Amino acid sequence: MASPSAGNDIYNKYTSDPAKPIPYADGVHMGRTREYMDDDQRFAERRPDVLSYKTDTLNEDVTLAGPVIADLYTSLTTTDADFIVKLIDVFPDNFSYKDDVDGKGNGKDYPMGGYEMLVRGEVMRGRFRKSFSEPEAFEPGEITEVKYTLPDVAHVFKKGHRIMVQIQSTWFPLVDRNPQQFVDIYNCSKADFVPCDIKIFCSKDHPSGIVLPVVGKD
Repeated sequence: MASPSAGNDIYNKYTSDPAKPIPYADGVHMGRTREYMDDDQRFAERRPDVLSYKTDTLNEDVTLAGPVIADLYTSLTTTDADFIVKLIDVFPDNFSYKDDVDGKGNGKDYPMGGYEMLVRGEVMRGRFRKSFSEPEAFEPGEITEVKYTLPDVAHVFKKGHRIMVQIQSTWFPLVDRNPQQFVDIYNCSKADFVPCDIKIFCSKDHPSGIVLPVVGKD
């Protein structure tokens, strides 16, 4: 999945195309759904413009309580882009909910094997990576740090599950499309919306990562 660059940096790459944005939910909907918050994220993982990283199967419960920090080292072929980071709970392949607690329900199992549950997701419009009052363009080809905080989370990743992080640059229509150029988004033309090749670095010198608020760990 990772590719070496000229400077022995390791990166993953995808192309973000505002003409083909990643939807916030699978399927076609007439309006924004409330169910998107627990929609299975496997539909996004299948796309070539989404990077997915996941741990091995957990040997014990992992409890999170607090803010999640995304720290990305990236380079673009254009002068702006959005960064959406999603924290996901991946269920075991053989998992199912049993609807027979205390004799209630219909006694049938609900198969949930491989379900990818959205735990938290947040966007950073790249031009505001350093300041919300003084936007700044990216220099194409230059490695730049994009660091931001996702809202607090309170969640337990159960033993046997996996922790996944997805990175993408569109999340339509929850996030309006970015032309991916340093232009006035509200007064630009259709021609201003261009594809962008985005690299996320994961090397010793440029260690992109996610800082999780793990409870009970030093």
